[in-house]
Amino acid sequence: MIDDFLIRAGLAGLGLAVATGPLGSFVVWRRMAYFGDATSHAAILGVALALALHLPIAAGTLIVALTMALTVSTLAAKGWAMDTTLGVLAHSALAFGLVAISYVPGVRADLSSYLFGDILAVTPMDLGFIWGGAVIVLGLLVWRWQALLTATLSEDLAHASGLNPDRERLVLTLALALVVAVALKIVGALLIAAMLIIPAAAARAVSRTPEAMAVIASVIGALACLAGLSLSLWQDTPAGPSIVSAAAICFAAAAIISAFRR
Repeated sequence: MIDDFLIRAGLAGLGLAVATGPLGSFVVWRRMAYFGDATSHAAILGVALALALHLPIAAGTLIVALTMALTVSTLAAKGWAMDTTLGVLAHSALAFGLVAISYVPGVRADLSSYLFGDILAVTPMDLGFIWGGAVIVLGLLVWRWQALLTATLSEDLAHASGLNPDRERLVLTLALALVVAVALKIVGALLIAAMLIIPAAAARAVSRTPEAMAVIASVIGALACLAGLSLSLWQDTPAGPSIVSAAAICFAAAAIISAFRR
């Protein structure tokens, strides 16, 4: 018989894959990988805030991730050099978070779970939050799918179609902040960006349409989660890094398949 905690871990991984598949596709298309890093690193500051104020971890993470995402989005709209700005914000937020969390009594021993995730400790309440967030993100992306694709393809084309590219960027910003809050428990702050980028990059190698890429990215993410959990169970490896390693293997396989097709 499979233990309950493994079933919850598998369901949590599937919920994460549902959200990161289509969102990660936009992150890849828009070259927003560093944007995802900055938002996920800020999540550690959210953890410190939540522990200091006795708030739910998810609430503190969501607040700080959303603040960081909105800040980055605003600076991007004003024409800031985003590579340097994102580098400063990402590492500063992580450093401030690690310093702040050191002042919270009794947390240092558990810090690795926030950095690298602890999917095997997911509770039924966590599972409801993960799937609730995944459904919201998926619904938001489905609702704005065509507008987001148009704005991603060309901002001039979006303007000509009566769309506001800044509004579509804000939609992605909100979705990304929510995914960071959802994924922190599963893969941790340092690996969230990997789960956004790697399955989507693997799917791009074997996809012919944007919709197919989003679906395949979710499937690859789900397979990576299940394979990583299996590796963790059999070899006693860390669950979060095992999941990302499985995703990297999927990427390598997709790249080989793409090379043979060409």
